[in-house]
Amino acid sequence: MSQTNNMRPQVPSPPADVGGEIFGTFFRRMRHSRRSAARFAGALLAIGTLASACLAAAEASCNHAATNAAQAGGSACARAWIDANLRLDDIQAIGTHNSYKQRMPADEFAAHHALDAHGADGLDYGHRPLDEQLDLGMRQLELDVWADPQGGRWLHPPGALRKGFASPPWPPAQAALMAKPGFKVMHLADIDFRSSCMSFVSCLAIVRAWSAAHPGHVPIMILINAKDGKLGPGSPAALKFDAAAFDRLDAEIRGAFPPAQLIMPDEVQGRYATLREATRAGNWPTLGHARGRVLFVLDESDDKIALYRGARHSLEGRAMFATIREDSPAAAYITLNDPRADLERIKAAVAAGLLVRTRADADTIEARRNDTSRRAAAFASGAQFVSTDYFEPDPRFGPYRVRFDDGAIARCNPLRAAAKCAGIPIE
Repeated sequence: MSQTNNMRPQVPSPPADVGGEIFGTFFRRMRHSRRSAARFAGALLAIGTLASACLAAAEASCNHAATNAAQAGGSACARAWIDANLRLDDIQAIGTHNSYKQRMPADEFAAHHALDAHGADGLDYGHRPLDEQLDLGMRQLELDVWADPQGGRWLHPPGALRKGFASPPWPPAQAALMAKPGFKVMHLADIDFRSSCMSFVSCLAIVRAWSAAHPGHVPIMILINAKDGKLGPGSPAALKFDAAAFDRLDAEIRGAFPPAQLIMPDEVQGRYATLREATRAGNWPTLGHARGRVLFVLDESDDKIALYRGARHSLEGRAMFATIREDSPAAAYITLNDPRADLERIKAAVAAGLLVRTRADADTIEARRNDTSRRAAAFASGAQFVSTDYFEPDPRFGPYRVRFDDGAIARCNPLRAAAKCAGIPIE
C-alpha cells in the first residue's frame, strides 16, 4: 500500500552509542516535527560528516609507519594497520571440504559399506548448513556442481540400496529446486546426493545473505568442482562440462552477487599483461578492500580448466580463478592437497604470490586416528586456506578438530606475514 501525503514519515531511534544529550534531544524533537523528513536528512548528513571527521582524527593519531599492527597504537589503529598493510595473500584461514554434504542415512550407508567398506568409511562425514559454518569461522567453502540445464535430471537417484525410491527422496522445497533448471550441488549424484542446499543458486543465496549481515568478514573463497564423472547403475548419466556449461556457471555466480562483492581475475590482473605477472607483483587487493567480499575458484582437471579458459591469455572476463600450474600466464591460485608431500611446492607458490588451498585431513583418516601431523603441516605450509571435514570433533571418532590455537578465525600468514599481526587476529 502506498503512503498517503498526510502520513508522517517514520523516524528511527538514535543509535545506542551515539552519545551525548545533544543527539538525544535532537532525536526527541525530530519525532514531533511535521517537517522531520527534510530536517532528518540534513541532520544525518551532519552526523555523518562529524563521524567521518572523528574517525579521520582518530586515524591520524595512528602510527602508519609502524612495522607491525601492535605498534600502530590501540586496537582501532591495529585493525586499520592490518587492513591497509596486508593483502589477500597475506592471510591464513580455515574452511571446509565438500561443505554442503550431509551424512547418508544409516541403512543406505550400511548397504554401501557392505559393497565397499573403505570407500564408505571415506564418505562417513557431514556438515552443518553453510551459514552455521560461516558463523563458526569457516572462510573457505567447497561446492560440487552437476549440470542440469533442463531441470529434473537428478530427481530420481538410485540410492546406495540401488532400488530407487518410491517418491523423490527430497523434502518438498528441495524437490521443487531439483525440478528447476540450473546447477545442482551434490557429492555423488547416484548414492551420496544429500546436500544442505541442493541448487547452486540456493547455496550462493545463503552465502550472500550471511555476508551482507557480517560486512567485516575476511574474504570467503568458494571452490567449485565441476562434476561429470561416471555414475553407478540406475543413475542418469552426468552431462559433460563444455564451454557453454562454464558460461552458465559464471552467469549463476554473477547473478547471485553484485559485481562489487566479487573478487574476480580482471580486478587482480589490473594493468598487468597477465594474471601471473599481477600476482607476482603483489596485486591482490588489500585486506581492507577485500573484506566483505567473495572469490570463486574452479578447482578442476587440466582439460576442464582449458575449456573454461578458452582462447584467453589469462582469465579475462571470467568470474572464477582456476587451479593451474604456477608458470601459467593464468596462474593466481593452485590446489595442493597434501601438505606433507607438497610442502616445498606450497611454500614456493605462497612466496611467489599465489593463493593455495591444502587439506588438513581426508577420507576421515586423521579423525579416526586423532592424527594431527597433517594439520600441523598444513598450517606451517603457509597455504592461505586450510580445508577440513572437522571444524568440530566427531564424537564417534575422538577429539580431532581443526582450529587455530588462539581461536582466531583468520590470522597473519605464517610464511608471508608472520610478524606483522603481532598475535592480533585478522578476524
